[in-house]
Amino acid sequence: MSDSSTHPHSDTNPAPCSQQPGVLEVITGPMFSGKSEELIRRLKRARIARQRVACYKPDIDLRYHRTSIASHSSQTHDATTVATTDRLREHLYPQLDDIEVIGIDEVQFFDEHIIPLALELIALGKRVLMAGLDTTFSNEPFGPVPNLMALADKVTKLSAVCMVCGQAAIHTQRLGQSRELVVVGAAGLYEARCRAHFHPTGDDPAEQLELPA
Repeated sequence: MSDSSTHPHSDTNPAPCSQQPGVLEVITGPMFSGKSEELIRRLKRARIARQRVACYKPDIDLRYHRTSIASHSSQTHDATTVATTDRLREHLYPQLDDIEVIGIDEVQFFDEHIIPLALELIALGKRVLMAGLDTTFSNEPFGPVPNLMALADKVTKLSAVCMVCGQAAIHTQRLGQSRELVVVGAAGLYEARCRAHFHPTGDDPAEQLELPA
């Protein structure tokens, strides 16, 4: 009779992991869909649960507050502004033992190094919350967000309201003629649009109609 303890397919339990892995949650969708608001909600709930939270945003996004992430509905949460993923790492790692939950807003503006950093943080048992646009105004994948979505434990894809017809909107429409990838702004520069009224090659002025009251 063979000894089951040495058999490669024995029923013995595997050794427990020395570090319980964390989770990656990605919140995405077009502009005006409530991504930052949802990120702020989750961070505030973590604080209510007495978890230690750190929040970051790219220094390109200074629309509302320099030291906070802010939603279009004026909700805010304190945040540290960093220029690159390397600067984020430099700021985060010295205090990492004292942090349980890490929030990052407008993650589409970070470079591709944000992906291995997210995986490192998960391996260290951290809960990582990232919010950002999944597509550009020309309907192309936006920065690292699609890859982060593929690696995430949980993806929340939000929709907005089409500013032409009022239906669910999954696209961000650039208003005007600029074709630069990054033009930071909100109302007046962009609108949420449904598939029927989205124009990746430029806005159609004839469709800039006000919704009925």
